[in-house]
Amino acid sequence: MEFSSVKKVFLIFGIVTSLFFAMGAQAANVGDAVDFNVDKDFDVLGRIKAQATLVKITDKLYFYVERDWWAMQPATKQTQILANLDDLSNEFNSSVYPKLTSIFGTEQNPGIDKDIRITVLFEQMNSAEGGYFREADGYEKLQVPTSNEREMVYLSLSHIDNPGVKTLLAHEFMHLVTFNQKNKIFNVEEDVWLNEARADYTSTLLGYDNKYEDSNLQKRVRDFVENPSDSLTEWQGSKYDYASVNLFAQYLTDHYGINILADSLKSQYVGIESINYALQKNGFKESFSDIFTNWTIALSVNNCSMGKNYCYSNENLKKIKVLPTINFLPLTGNVSLSVTNTTKNWTGNWLKFIGGNGDLKLRFSSLKGLNFKIPYIIEDSAGTVAVKFLALNGSDKVDINAENFGTDYKSLIIIPSLQVDSSGVSGAEFPFNYAIEIKGAEQASNEDLIAQLLEKIAQLKQQIAVLQVQQGIQPLSCSVFDNNLYQGVGRSEEVMCLQQFLKNQGVDIYPEGYITGTFGPMTQTAVKRFQEKYDITSTGYVGPLTRAKINELL
Repeated sequence: MEFSSVKKVFLIFGIVTSLFFAMGAQAANVGDAVDFNVDKDFDVLGRIKAQATLVKITDKLYFYVERDWWAMQPATKQTQILANLDDLSNEFNSSVYPKLTSIFGTEQNPGIDKDIRITVLFEQMNSAEGGYFREADGYEKLQVPTSNEREMVYLSLSHIDNPGVKTLLAHEFMHLVTFNQKNKIFNVEEDVWLNEARADYTSTLLGYDNKYEDSNLQKRVRDFVENPSDSLTEWQGSKYDYASVNLFAQYLTDHYGINILADSLKSQYVGIESINYALQKNGFKESFSDIFTNWTIALSVNNCSMGKNYCYSNENLKKIKVLPTINFLPLTGNVSLSVTNTTKNWTGNWLKFIGGNGDLKLRFSSLKGLNFKIPYIIEDSAGTVAVKFLALNGSDKVDINAENFGTDYKSLIIIPSLQVDSSGVSGAEFPFNYAIEIKGAEQASNEDLIAQLLEKIAQLKQQIAVLQVQQGIQPLSCSVFDNNLYQGVGRSEEVMCLQQFLKNQGVDIYPEGYITGTFGPMTQTAVKRFQEKYDITSTGYVGPLTRAKINELL
């Protein structure tokens, strides 16, 4: 066959193929059943395939629901779900899609299936999961056999009638945009931590976190204050990872604008390098390292009067502060203390020193050649706070000196962080040491020593109580349960006590661990698990038998 004829054949084949895909996309009808490949790590039954029914088609979305689950719902429930999906589609069309694509760029459109619509599959997932995205779906089956060959996201069935499902859809859609902007356009893979940071920030960007109570942001704050020393760049998929990247994205956009997240996405670079590229493009002199260091300081003081970089401007984050690890120094005699810890790359460590009475010397040391930044915050007896900086800069130790510590100075906080650009240190832990010496302290009488100790203890209790109130963490007194509790009970301290008790029973009972004060479906499920464990009828109702068992364990 002549070359020109071959070209004509391929041209005709291409036209026919395009028409086939276009017709195939238009041929989808409500009620169609499709077998989808799914991720067994997220699926509640560990499946690799799930059959679903197409229940609704809108301008931009196909909504599929697991077939067997959908078939079991009464007609009234199906009608309500379809109405909820109408609302979700309207929100996606009017807000999620236009706002995110105008800032970050679009998904592949039309997609690999030659269709402008995005497929949303509601699937039964593990209780801790809200949704996920599979890059595999963006490739042809010849390349990735498990591909569904669609622009597609997966949402948990447990959220299908939850108003918060719009937050989940926005999050997963952002991953779809990232896949196109990085993988398809530049043929690079975004670092997971930054990919998740952009996706999780969408709830704030779209205004879903404006009502702070029960918002995605409130959940992230609670998880962050529970474990602030989680590596920003090492991704393990835990709730603490999501909390860290969200709180960092909040700080980054607060001070440098949304263009840093957008321009870092629309570039050939990934991770830290892409952030540095975007900062330079937008005329900022600061580097990622500078911003990370200032972020750790802001998490300690959160006070704009100390410097514009040492606070959050988001109204919902103006009270967040990290509770540091406290080192209480003896109030009399010479003091010598040496502690060795380990840390991961790009992890904040907050260490506070109080007590003592004399000239203090703190020596920070680590392996030579490691890039540690050590900002420190020192507070004098009048309550004036100053922020200062140290860096190892290739050496293995640096010193902080404070004369008359305990009298002229009330406290010292050091915030060391290992900052190495290379991804080769991900997951590795590196040692650091801090050694304290205080000389010149005068011997105090037992009475004076006891009085000083009681004063310091009172100060610590007051500081902790203030931080708990600021962050919405109320100290609970949970000694006995006198009242029956059940789903629908509004915010109350007794429900918070119940949730704290269930959380203490372990992840097998209450994996979400939310302490909200509202008795919702997750709390009810946790109660059922507790009842099953102790051979109590599994109703989810905390009645006399369940209360008796809880009180016995307490």
